[in-house]
Amino acid sequence: MASLKDMRNRIASTKATQKITKAMQMVAASKLRRAQAAAEIARPYAERMDRVFANIAAGMAGSDSAPKLLGGTGRNQVHLLIVATGERGLAGAFNSSIVRLARDHANRLIAEGKEVKILTVGRKGYEQLRRNYEKNIVDRVELRSVRVLGFVNAQEIGEKVTAMFERGEFDVATLFYSRFKSVISQIPTAQQLIPAAPAADSAAPQVYYEFEPDEEDILAEFLPRYIATQIFRALLENNASFYGSQMSAMDNATRNAGEMIRKQTLTYNRTRQAMITKELIEIISGAEAL
Repeated sequence: MASLKDMRNRIASTKATQKITKAMQMVAASKLRRAQAAAEIARPYAERMDRVFANIAAGMAGSDSAPKLLGGTGRNQVHLLIVATGERGLAGAFNSSIVRLARDHANRLIAEGKEVKILTVGRKGYEQLRRNYEKNIVDRVELRSVRVLGFVNAQEIGEKVTAMFERGEFDVATLFYSRFKSVISQIPTAQQLIPAAPAADSAAPQVYYEFEPDEEDILAEFLPRYIATQIFRALLENNASFYGSQMSAMDNATRNAGEMIRKQTLTYNRTRQAMITKELIEIISGAEAL
């Protein structure tokens, strides 16, 4: 049985851990408000780009002059998985849920005889995927030094992916991230980036427009920005999802620490009372013996 001193040390250690988890919960709650606002502000712009892209893509449907970013290479053999996760942990199942979705997708493609390449965005995704897919990881991007996510960060990733596509390194690119729904709900999402495909709710536009200049000229400038915008939206959604998941995880950890302190204190008091009772019995027994 542990001594009273060991029990006191254990209670003090648990209280210190509780203070840390409570502080992390408050920090995550503060950052969540800004991250959620940024994600919600970006959604209308990204959705509007989806609708514009859907109209342009509809006009180019079946055209031999469609850009490769839209029409694809005509093959479906080499797949690039862009897995966007967080740079840090202590956020519940946030990172592992994204990696699990990407892993299931990769396993399905490999079972079909496809070649899989992986580009990780975020340290945690790289650390988890390299255990089983180290040979498939072709590049990694870390954003630990970025204090505030900006479009330039997404644009750099988009240019990297586009350059890989132009060099013929893959046929299809799919982006994996977590879409923020609420503090307790984040949805792992897979979105095809290349060949560029409109969102499901924008794929069938009701109104068609005539564009000036031609759709082909517009798409040449529009598609790279469209891809970068989708990546930027994913990064913002990921950021909000991370802090929401971390806040929930730290809240649960704080509650669990409180319950553990209660049980440890109860055990300590019972042990202390038993020792006092034992010492009293020994004193009384010794007095009676005299």
